[in-house]
Parts: sequence; C-alpha cells; structure tokens
Amino acid sequence: MLSGLELTILLLGSAVLGVVAFRSFHLPPMLGYLVVGILIGPHALGFAEDNATTHALAEFGVVFLMFSIGLEFSLPKLTAMRHIVFGLGMAQVLLTIAATMLFGWVLALVLPHVINISWQAAFALGGALTMSSTAIVSKLLTERLELETEHGRRIIGILLFQDLALVPLLIVVPALAEHSGNLLATLAWASGKAILVLVLLLFFGQKLMRRWFQIVVRRRSQELFMLNLLLITLASAWITERAGLSLALGAFIAGMLISETEYKHQVEEDIKSFRDVLLGLFFITIGMLLNLRLVIEHWWLVLLLLIGPVFLKFVLIAALAKLFRSSTGVALRTGLALAQAGEFGFVLLNQAGGLQLVDPLLVQLILASMVLSMLAAPFILAKSDAIVMKLSANEWMMQSLALTQIATRTMATKKHVIIAGFGRSGQSLAKLLEEEGIGYHALDLDPDRVSEARAAGAHVSYGDASRRESLVAAGVHRAAALVITYASTPSALKVLHHVSELAPTLPVIVRSYDDTDLDKLRAAGATEVVPEAMEGSLMLASHALVMLGVPLRRVVHRVQASRDERYAALRGFFHGVDDAPDAADHLQVRLHTVALPEGAKAIGKTLAGLGLPEIGAEVTAVRRGRSGIDATPETVLQVGDVVVLRGAAEAISRAEGRLLQV
Repeated sequence: MLSGLELTILLLGSAVLGVVAFRSFHLPPMLGYLVVGILIGPHALGFAEDNATTHALAEFGVVFLMFSIGLEFSLPKLTAMRHIVFGLGMAQVLLTIAATMLFGWVLALVLPHVINISWQAAFALGGALTMSSTAIVSKLLTERLELETEHGRRIIGILLFQDLALVPLLIVVPALAEHSGNLLATLAWASGKAILVLVLLLFFGQKLMRRWFQIVVRRRSQELFMLNLLLITLASAWITERAGLSLALGAFIAGMLISETEYKHQVEEDIKSFRDVLLGLFFITIGMLLNLRLVIEHWWLVLLLLIGPVFLKFVLIAALAKLFRSSTGVALRTGLALAQAGEFGFVLLNQAGGLQLVDPLLVQLILASMVLSMLAAPFILAKSDAIVMKLSANEWMMQSLALTQIATRTMATKKHVIIAGFGRSGQSLAKLLEEEGIGYHALDLDPDRVSEARAAGAHVSYGDASRRESLVAAGVHRAAALVITYASTPSALKVLHHVSELAPTLPVIVRSYDDTDLDKLRAAGATEVVPEAMEGSLMLASHALVMLGVPLRRVVHRVQASRDERYAALRGFFHGVDDAPDAADHLQVRLHTVALPEGAKAIGKTLAGLGLPEIGAEVTAVRRGRSGIDATPETVLQVGDVVVLRGAAEAISRAEGRLLQV
C-alpha cells in the first residue's frame, strides 16, 4: 500500500503526463485527468487505491471548485441575464430531472431484474445528468470566438443556472436519502438548517469579511493574504459540514462573501493555481472509481445510458431554446453544446453513491457513460456547424443570406478597410477612418452590438472574419487594408491564412497583447503587429519625458524611431517575482544582466567571438563602470563589465554559461 506522499507523487506525475498528452491533441486537460484516473485506478493497472487519502484530495478539489463558482456569483450579471438564466436555465434543469425520473421508471418496467431504482434515486441521478461541463464548454466557446454570439449567451446562461442549482441539490439529495416516515419534515428540517447557516454566514460574514480583509491587507504580506484565504474557505466548509450540510456549500458561501469585496480579482488570481491543481486531482479520483471490467460486461447498458441522456438533453434543450424564441440554428447549437455531462454531475453522483441511494453497479455504469459523453464533447462542438447545416435547411439559408447581405453592402465599395471586430478599438478606428473620408466595413459576432451600431449608421455586419466566406463577402479582393482589432492570436492566424490565399498583397494590421507572438504573426503574413503592452510603454515613456521638460518634438521623434525599429529596443523585459509564469513562459523574450567577475571565460574576448547570436541571444548593451559603451561585435569585454542579454529563457541561460564558464 502506498503512503500518502507516494500516492500524491503518483497522482501529480500522472496528471502531468495526462495533461501533456491531451494538450498535444488540443483537448481539454479535464479529459486527461479522467483517463489517467481510469488507467492508474484499482480497476485497471492498480497503481493507486481508492482510500481515505484520495477521498480527501477529491474533497479539497470540490471545495475550491465551489469557492471559485461563488466568486463568480454576481447579482448584476444575474439581473442582466435573468430571462435566460431563470427562464431557459431553470426550465432545462427542472425538465431534465423530470425526464430522467420518467426514463428511470420506464427502464425499471422494461428491465426489472437489471435496473430497479426508487424515485429518490432517480431524482438524484436526474440532478447529476442535468449538469453540463462549464469547464469544457466555456473553453471551447472561447477558442471558437462564440462567447458573444446568440447561442453562446444562451449556453452560458444555462450553465450559470446549473451552477446555482447545485447548491439546493446538495441539500435536497441527502434529505431524500434519509429513510424517515415523514419526507416533508425531513426536507423542512434540512432546509431550515441550510437557511439558518446561510443567514448567519451571509449576515454576519458580510459585515466581518470586508473589515477582516482590510486588516490582513494592511500587513502587506502575500503569504498572510494566502493563509487568510485558505482559512476562510476551509472554515466556511467546516461550519456547513458540522451543520449537517456539505463542504461544497460552505465553500460556495465563502466565495459569495468575497465576491462582494474589492479583493475579488486578487483572490481569483491567487486561488486559480490551487483550484486547478486540486480540481485535476478530483477528476483523477473520479476516473479511479470507474470499473472497466463491469463496463465491458455491461457495454450495451453503458451505450444505452450514453446515447439516451445525451440525445434527451440535446432534444430537450434545443426545444426549450426554440420555445424561448431562438432561431432553429441557435437552438440546435445550444443543444449540441450542452448535451454532455458535467463536472458537477460527478459531485452529485458521488454524493448519491456515498449515501447508498443508488446501486453501486448503476453508479459505475452512469459514471462510465458520463466520462464517455465528456470525451465526445469537443468533437461534437467541432462538428456542430456541419450538424446544424444538415439538420436545418433554414440555417443554411440564413447563413447564405447573411453572407449575401455583407456582399451587397460592400459591393459598391473599393479601397476600403475591413475591420475584424467592432468593439471599442474597432469603433475608434472606424470613427477616425470616417473623419478622413476613408471607407470601411466591419465584421462582428455580437448581434446586439451589430444591430445598435448599424442603427447609428455604422458600416458593420454580423459575420466571422476568421471564415473564408465572410472575408470574400466583405470584399477582401477590393480592400485597401484589413485590421484585426481583437487580441486573439489563434483567430488572427486563421484570418491571415485566408488572406494569404485570397489577397496575398493586402496589408494586414494585427493587434496583440504583447510581443510574445509577434514573430509568429509576422511569419503568417501580418504587415504590422501592434502589441498593447509596447504601445502602453511608449505612451507612458513619452508622457514622462514631456513632464520632465524634454521638448515635445524630440519625444515624438524618439517614439517614432522606436516604432520604425519594429520595437526592437523594447522587445523583452526584466522579469521579477511578480511576473506570473504561464505555459509559454520559456518562449517569451526577456532581458537579463550578467556581471563578469574575475576569471570569467568571456573576459578579453570580443562579442563576435562568443557566438551568442548562434544560440538565440543578443547583447543589447554593455555597461562599464557608471556609463555604457557601444556594444559592437568588436567590443572586448573586461572584468566588471555588465552585459545586458535579450532572448528566450533557454537562450539566456546558455548565453550566461558562455559568458561566465571558467
């Protein structure tokens, strides 16, 4: 039997391998965690056992997941989306639970010797199956630039209500599991305890939370801030557990309390790493529960439990979306996106299984079907456009009509500018172009924004600039330039790919967050890339120089010179402890200083003789004493010189070795 430390190391190592493998295929890491759990679990390779340690890790994962959901709980957001959230979302949850109970009753009649569940168990399973994966769906919608589309807003609204519905379900399911004579009394007692705890935590907690955070923040200690955050989260979870409720409910309340303070965004950043790691371990433990032998023996039941709920949810959600005045295409896309199971479904299924409300065999079969549905979700979403086109001739006509409308509006224009994205940056650009008498046509995926802007006289159409057909309809062959006003490298690369085929000589200006992807975008065909961080640095520097008395003409000249040099002098920056690393940190251009002590290998050699450019590093400056000297290839380095290097992390490390190695 593995010790606690050995088990933790095994889980972490497996998680790393699983995420790397699934990231390589551009699949959500959550699926990698599930597959890894299945493989190393007691029912497959048997490397890890289902014991108290894995249960504790799983509980921590759920606690921090619910805490992050509580942080996102926003009354203004709910108010703005109330028709979707409390209309479409509530209808989906209630009808899915009712349909699942009916489905379970039918199965019990048809297969009485295989499946025989009570209505309480059917209710718990309905709650589990009604959930969809917020993590998978939101990530895929973001990558496909569909969050602001009509179907994207409906999907997010339904997911939001599902998240909120988990809280009462976590209270009701344990009450149903108590085999007492008076169910109403049991539910009333459980609800009374929940209301009492909620009132105490929300009323007194709301008053104390802000004051307590102010005391902690005044100490100016990041370590203390994190300790306080963990204390509040776990203490709230402990209080609700002692009250006979769930750990997850307490964590959710803690997140709600903090969401109303000014420290919400700082907490979100600090808790993110804890949440993601622990949530990953939670999904591994879920995968460990899956008994592959039982699944193979009852494969036809697994297939039935996969196809049945997925098809049921698709039809139900699509019908409800249509009932709530969505077009056929929007309704079908909403149903396809939400047909799979979700991470909160595992929480409820675990709870139902732990309370012995559902037969262990049925738990295994449903668990397998939920995992398979989540594995299929990315592929269903990737093919959603093709599926919708086949299912709805009307959708094909509407998309064709949209492209025709774009083409009609741009047919008479020549030498115009195509603006991809009509947000704040796109609208500012359009205003400047109008003042200069230059024609433009914008493409945007937010129907409300397009409708309002067109009513105000703007030349904008609903369309996806990353689609070849939209660019052709917008007159890419006749345009003078194309400007991508949103900072999304994957989408920009798609646009550049289509432009290189359709109009290879068309100038394309791309917006980016920083210089990380500058070379990649230039290689893909961007005429100019405008990194926000660099432009901000230039503006900051120019204002500072003017305030210090430097003549405005000289400041303008210096800023223009920096831009003419393609930002070469500003690419890279000195990293510090506050710069949060990310997955591509080793590729980011950075600056690094190296002081040459006596005996360093580079002393007495020229910069050209060191061969630093060969390994991807560049010497931007050399300081000698209190002044700088020209860093030319013929510069001979001396003891005490400070060499400023620029390059990626690996190149910097190798260059430092060449400079210092004795």
